[in-house]
Amino acid sequence: MELGGKGPHIIFGDSNVDEAVHVAVHGLFFNMGQNCSAGSRVYVQENIYDQFVQKVVQTVKQRKVGDPFDPNTMQGPQTTKKQFDKIMEYIDIGKKEGAKLACGGNRIGDKGYFIEPTIFVDCNDKMKIVKEEIFGPVMVILKFNEFDEVIQRANDSIYGLTGGVHTANISAGLKAARKIKAGTVWVNCWNEFDPSHPFGGYKQSGLGRELGFEGLLNYVETKTVCISLGKASLSAGTEFNKV
Repeated sequence: MELGGKGPHIIFGDSNVDEAVHVAVHGLFFNMGQNCSAGSRVYVQENIYDQFVQKVVQTVKQRKVGDPFDPNTMQGPQTTKKQFDKIMEYIDIGKKEGAKLACGGNRIGDKGYFIEPTIFVDCNDKMKIVKEEIFGPVMVILKFNEFDEVIQRANDSIYGLTGGVHTANISAGLKAARKIKAGTVWVNCWNEFDPSHPFGGYKQSGLGRELGFEGLLNYVETKTVCISLGKASLSAGTEFNKV
């Protein structure tokens, strides 16, 4: 079972900001944000926070929203009115909670279920928009200082489907990947899938795995045979009937 997520995406201060912005935008806005593996909680280290926010807002404002059959469109509509209403409600909640709306937050047009790509900044970990899965084009950005601090905050969630790290230091990236409690953790990328990669969640993000060797185990029946050798003997010439 794969039961949703609220993926933390950690951007360390040594990152190439342009590359980190590109990955973060893809990680959240892919499929109009209707993606359980979305990187919807973006933690940015303090020394590049302002620069990252400025560039990600500029990038998101350039995304074309409209007809999904138009090859120039970058974001189509939400799937249903119910989902559209849910996302708009979360945007209102974010405003009331005191998060700063950096861009977006509005419906586009009066037909269909189109929502502007939306970014909230100056968020804190207790906000509903940070803790709950929105399943829409809404990114929340949070500031952090230290490695141990951000790992603790990233893991403070009922979900554990995906997570991600962006850094120029691969050793630090692997260290963070080991500590993030999620079934899949990407380093310097997002939404990279392969049939050989097991996929599934920790905690309330689900049970079991699909894909990879672990995915094949769902189709295997395991038999346990216990033998007491205390009173048994097996002669060298003993033959067993073929089954």
